[in-house]
Amino acid sequence: MQRLLKEIRTCTLCESHLPLGPRPIVTATRQSKIILIGQAPGRKVHESGIAWNDQSGKKLREWLGVDDEVFYNPDNFAVVPMGFCYPGKGKSGDLPPRPECAPTWHESLFSKFTNARLQLVIGAYAANYYLFEDKRNLTDKVRNYTDFLPKVWPLPHPSPVNRFWLSKNPWFESEIVPNLQQTISQLLK
Repeated sequence: MQRLLKEIRTCTLCESHLPLGPRPIVTATRQSKIILIGQAPGRKVHESGIAWNDQSGKKLREWLGVDDEVFYNPDNFAVVPMGFCYPGKGKSGDLPPRPECAPTWHESLFSKFTNARLQLVIGAYAANYYLFEDKRNLTDKVRNYTDFLPKVWPLPHPSPVNRFWLSKNPWFESEIVPNLQQTISQLLK
């Protein structure tokens, strides 16, 4: 596992496409219980080198019902984004994750986990990649999360840009988040 993580962290596969250069963000141990499959690090995360160290991460930890100490323990949560590096800014937020990362690294990395109990696929890019056979949109996948359990749980992206989605779908925070928190609490025991 450590050798593979070192390889990922030194990857330069798409270097010419990255406005700030490569800085792959990935965290895991063989014992990680929950795998967070998000989009790609934002600029702030790229600069700090700490996964989910931004407003999106704050909201995600709130949804999960965990504090920083629990969240940043890699035996609890592995961070395996669809794109490991900051892809740059687009018109309405960050650009999509680079398409090279997931097919290049995910299968090898996932084969190393010995204790993973749940994958949280966060946002449309992760949901479309890992739940591609289900043609429903992300909202319907999130609403019907039990269809994917016990292995996978789809979530919207916790970005502040998604505040409109959250306001249009209040059932997510009132109904789904409490179930998510209960499940996370049980898995981390």
